[in-house]
Amino acid sequence: MAPRHDTDVIAHPEVRLALPVNGSGSPALPKDRRWLVLVIVAIAQLMVVLDATVVNIALPSAQRALGFPNSDRQWVITAYALAFGSLLLLGGRLGDMFSRKRIFIIGLIGFAVASALGGAAVSFGMLVIARTLQGAFGAILAPSALGTLVSTFRDPRERGRAFGVFGSVAAGGGGVGLILGGVLTEYLSWRWTLYVNLVFAAIAVAGALAYMKSSRPATRPRLDWIGTVLACAGLFLIVFGFSHAETVGWAAPLTIGSLAAGVALLGVFGFAEQHVSHPLLPLRIITDRTRGGAYISVGLSGIAIFGVFLFLTYYLQTVKGYSPVTSGLAFLPLIACILLSSNASSIVLLPRLGPRALISLGMLLGGGSMIYLSQLTVTSAYAVSVLPALLALGLGMGMVFAPAINTATAGVRREDSGVASALVNTMQQVGGSIGTAALSTVALTAASSYLVLHHTGPQAVVTAETHGYTVAFIVSGALFGLGLIVALVLLPSRQRLAALRAASESEPTAGAATGTTAGATVLPAAAGATARPDGETEPVSRT
Repeated sequence: MAPRHDTDVIAHPEVRLALPVNGSGSPALPKDRRWLVLVIVAIAQLMVVLDATVVNIALPSAQRALGFPNSDRQWVITAYALAFGSLLLLGGRLGDMFSRKRIFIIGLIGFAVASALGGAAVSFGMLVIARTLQGAFGAILAPSALGTLVSTFRDPRERGRAFGVFGSVAAGGGGVGLILGGVLTEYLSWRWTLYVNLVFAAIAVAGALAYMKSSRPATRPRLDWIGTVLACAGLFLIVFGFSHAETVGWAAPLTIGSLAAGVALLGVFGFAEQHVSHPLLPLRIITDRTRGGAYISVGLSGIAIFGVFLFLTYYLQTVKGYSPVTSGLAFLPLIACILLSSNASSIVLLPRLGPRALISLGMLLGGGSMIYLSQLTVTSAYAVSVLPALLALGLGMGMVFAPAINTATAGVRREDSGVASALVNTMQQVGGSIGTAALSTVALTAASSYLVLHHTGPQAVVTAETHGYTVAFIVSGALFGLGLIVALVLLPSRQRLAALRAASESEPTAGAATGTTAGATVLPAAAGATARPDGETEPVSRT
């Protein structure tokens, strides 16, 4: 019998053929192809993350072109966040139920079509509908991208490198969006902040068709319709409540009612998930101390860092008078430090220090940078008062996002990888929505109070605005402090993380019923077949 693979194993008396698999029951991808898959996934994730901020800088131009009032402006941002945040868990479960490659490509194509619709918008309503569709398809795309990464990279060192890249995109994509939005708006048109997604999507679709393997679960789980409705409605109401508070205040009946109803529905959702046979969100995922701590860390960081993007953009443009391009370029040091720190953290530091020490240090750096920014004044210079904080924040965020995403998916079952990945995106997106709305309310309230007491002087308005931003930075610093406590209490040490990974590698995967074990697909030689990525079989040639 001529071996078909370097790792083919012959065993007696029952001859078995063992092929290495990637942990999902499919034959492992060649190493060079795995890194191409990483590039494809990173492009898709970048498209989703930067779209949360790329439109921000273009919004004034879009408003002038379409003629909608200031009171409606927020819905261009909120529509995306509402659809994305509320549908993420459903998107993650779809990746677990069907071919993740197919769901990934559907998400890319849908996102591209929605972006084209938004770029061609001739009215405010058309633009909002397009942004809603972007969020919906982004909720399908983002979990399948991260789920693909989880199932593709099983070796700890390779996984560290992969998550370093992914963490860089997750944390730095918002900053890239600010730069790209400024360049496209100033030199082309606000419409190109949406059209540019067609380029990203075309590259990712072509790469997915060429290099991603199609794998389906051996037994397709049924969709938990009750849980889906409860989770989507609850998340929708919470995101809507925080977004509504930004314009009408926290005491408005609709704000209070939305938040209360959202929390109640999520409570009912948690109860329902304990009593259904195929839960949308198996509670074992979030009740695990390690993953719970990682999810909270991502959520708190999302609240804090999206506020930084928002308020520093306002400060640089409205107070310092920077152009859209210049204000975007001012974030380059932050992005550079995130790239450096994310990769160093995942590849070098995480195996040596573990997530507890690393994420705690990142939270400490993030909190320190917020306190530093709270000293801003109208006359502060960028090089002295902003740049050092951006450098520290970039290093800190790289230490938080990449290790937290890595930890949140460590030890997760193959059949849960999609929804576990969706939770990472859910925490980041919902955290960003909450942070934008809540911190905006804090900044506006502080600015109004300051103006009442100091209403005289030629710079009273910009001074009040700056004061509001600094108060918001102090609140962000407190959130990072809370994140530090969470990291110290809940996150695992280096030894505990290694044990989780080892347990994940040694457990049978979802394909065990068909003869799959962790690390090899075992088939009786008498069957005369080898596994194909689609779950079917093909004959083995013999001599």
